[in-house]
Amino acid sequence: MPQHKSAEKRVRQNEKRRVINQANRTRMKKAIKKVNAAPDKETAMAELKKTVSVLDRMALKGIIHKNKAANLKSQLTKRVNAMS
Repeated sequence: MPQHKSAEKRVRQNEKRRVINQANRTRMKKAIKKVNAAPDKETAMAELKKTVSVLDRMALKGIIHKNKAANLKSQLTKRVNAMS
């Protein structure tokens, strides 16, 4: 247990941030799954646009590294472009 007032505050902040980061990671994973599960190219392109935005926000907030976001965007774009 924390012994100082500032340590107690830090515990509260960490818990809030953990919950927010967990929700954001879940949103990111669901967006990626929507792109992969898209039935046709038009739908996939629309979902890809939304997913790229989500990935950029996650990288900006520090939830994932910017290079990971770039790699995921690249993989998803390749997959969508390969659709017929």
